[in-house]
Amino acid sequence: MKTFQLEGTQRAELGKKAAKALRATDAIPCIIYGGESPIHFQVTQDAVRGLIYSPDIYAVELTIDGTQHMAVIKDLQFHPVTDTLLHIDFLEVFAEKPIVMEVPVELVGHAEGVKAGGKLQLEMRKLKVKATYTNIPERLNIDVTNLGLGKSLQVGALSFDGLEITNAKNAVVCSVRLTRAARGAAAKG
Repeated sequence: MKTFQLEGTQRAELGKKAAKALRATDAIPCIIYGGESPIHFQVTQDAVRGLIYSPDIYAVELTIDGTQHMAVIKDLQFHPVTDTLLHIDFLEVFAEKPIVMEVPVELVGHAEGVKAGGKLQLEMRKLKVKATYTNIPERLNIDVTNLGLGKSLQVGALSFDGLEITNAKNAVVCSVRLTRAARGAAAKG
């Protein structure tokens, strides 16, 4: 997993009024949980742009008033109309304590069903995994080479070293769908 450096300053005032005033100055109120006590702090919009608007997942190296914390993003809150970032929740991580995190799925290989005229469809773009943050990969590569026409790959059929997948075992990750052209070819043959 990649590391992202982020600097923040601790907030003196808390509550709705203080958060609204903070957002007016182009800053984002944040909180970090998981340590001894929650820490309320603020970061700038520009500082988190590369972290938030990216398909990658990151371990965040937070520096709050000179104190270092390792964290991951737990929750983001956006404005319902303007879609501006309103609040970020971080979870402090430790090398020995496992966390649950969503990891992007990447399909690898050329499926047998696609060669036969089907269409490969990705049903789940992310999977929830449980592991220590040092063992969580940037992407979960799933080999679909042996996936035939009309077949699907479920979460229960997947296994990765050092990771526990917490999604439902019968949830479909990807499938090869029959296209009209493939149905027509099957009917003629």
